[in-house]
Amino acid sequence: MAHYDLIVRGGTIVDGTGNERFTGDVAIRDGLIVHVGEVSGDAAEEIDATGKLVTPGFVDIHTHYDGQATWDQEMAPSSWHGVTTVVMGNCGVGFAPAAPDRHEWLIGLMEGVEDIPGTALAEGMSWEWETFPEYLNALEKLPRTVDVGTHVPHGAVRAYVLGDREQPGAVPTDEDIEAMGNIVEEGVRAGALGFSTSRTVIHKSVDGELVPGTTATAEELIAIGRAMARAGHGVFEMASDLKREWDEFGWMGKLSRETGLPVTFAALQSIAKELSLDEQISTMRAENDNGANIVAQIALRGNGIVMAWRGTVHPFRFRPCWMAIDALPWEEQKAKLLDPAFKAQMLAESNDFTTAPKDIAQLVFAICLGWKLQFEMDEDFDYEPDEDASIQSRAEAAGMDPQEYAYDLLCRDDGKGFIYLPILNYADGNLDFLEPLQNADDTVNSLSDGGAHCGTICDAASPTFMLQHWVRDRKRGGRISLENAIKRQCQDTARLYGLEDRGVIAPGYLADLNVIDMEQLKLGKPWLAFDLPAGGKRLLQKAEGYVATIKTGTVTFRDGKWTGATPGGLIRGPQRAELAEAAE
Repeated sequence: MAHYDLIVRGGTIVDGTGNERFTGDVAIRDGLIVHVGEVSGDAAEEIDATGKLVTPGFVDIHTHYDGQATWDQEMAPSSWHGVTTVVMGNCGVGFAPAAPDRHEWLIGLMEGVEDIPGTALAEGMSWEWETFPEYLNALEKLPRTVDVGTHVPHGAVRAYVLGDREQPGAVPTDEDIEAMGNIVEEGVRAGALGFSTSRTVIHKSVDGELVPGTTATAEELIAIGRAMARAGHGVFEMASDLKREWDEFGWMGKLSRETGLPVTFAALQSIAKELSLDEQISTMRAENDNGANIVAQIALRGNGIVMAWRGTVHPFRFRPCWMAIDALPWEEQKAKLLDPAFKAQMLAESNDFTTAPKDIAQLVFAICLGWKLQFEMDEDFDYEPDEDASIQSRAEAAGMDPQEYAYDLLCRDDGKGFIYLPILNYADGNLDFLEPLQNADDTVNSLSDGGAHCGTICDAASPTFMLQHWVRDRKRGGRISLENAIKRQCQDTARLYGLEDRGVIAPGYLADLNVIDMEQLKLGKPWLAFDLPAGGKRLLQKAEGYVATIKTGTVTFRDGKWTGATPGGLIRGPQRAELAEAAE
């Protein structure tokens, strides 16, 4: 009789392929799945999954744990939501290669683009690397709850090659471009999963400068793609405003056809993009019909700002009263905010927009005056809110001025209230436009930004939201099937990055699994924690319903609590599964 390390018994298995669910057991030995179906024999540990879902571990391909992964083993909040693999280094920002005199500059770039506290990064990172291969070696030293893979980021590469010449609009020489290509090739050969760049005016350093690569030519980008092709693998990832004169899809198609590599971009409804989402998808498909392999990364809800007094932004950010107390310790701020006289004074003031960035004036207006676009985050908040949940509507119902209603809302729970402002992907006031995209082979579920935007969003909970909202609870439109949802968050995301050893429950695959109580699955209320190095803040959100998360055959989370196990490591390059049933 066979003996296993772990058996998950009697669960409803959704295997990640899109095939219909079935009831069965999963046997695990030496970190691999060795049998699926009816399993006889015993194990060192068994998990009773009767009445529960058993899924592959979730693969999140759009995260920014580049700094956090060097010091944090738990890898929250992504690991709290069934994620067992993350891909970081997206959007052209990261920390390698890093010349010794550019550490502070790279931190400022990450802080500005991804809203990760610079003080936390400065204290948390040891900088025991300069080259990209050395960075991978540093990542490999720390075991974690999840596997991590990464891109070579354009910003760091440009800064390394151009040095002090790296300024907004800098034009690299042919020699510079060749040097960048060599660094990318070296990084991919050492194990990077691809290369990333950013070409959007929304992405700026902490000093307000456009990130390196925003104005790069197609020639520079294609040359870097060719460098990846020389290494033999890699995904080219990009966030872009998709300006018409840039003809992004033209060079993406050319690059993909020439190299045979996939190119992937963030597909969003965005005020910064010149192309509507429909036009983004149709233009991509025209290139794919001509032999390209371009994949759109889609988010599953409005990409929104969670506003709070202690967050990065809130509607009163540009009131003189707030600016006068902005630098005070929280307890002193809170005393002022809860003082009726201070409240009356602030509400009587106008916004002083002289210090606001001019090129994102629409966003600033939405934050400070967009009461119809902002929503009250109550206990059972629906991330697809209708107009009745807006600050404007609820204020009118209460017979109040909307700015006073918002002020009072932020003061709830001892100053810990939240307001939700979906700035992307919510132009229609609903998520109907995402339904067909979730049944398309040229899109993947992504854009969680796990580990980033610490004071403004918490979309690392995307896999939980997908199951709770899109599969089980959605009321304002159609839902998606459970089988399709799991496939999109497991096999589809894994395969895009060549990770063919995970994302499926079958013999020979990594034993990365979730056991989920679908009836109990529920997103918790977000909260602001100050637990990063140097007391840095981050928005966090947990979930109920995760009975167990298993990474490489080891239980990492049980009933939402970390077991202390750290079986995760560094992914170097594409992975293949050993698809052979173990002998019984």
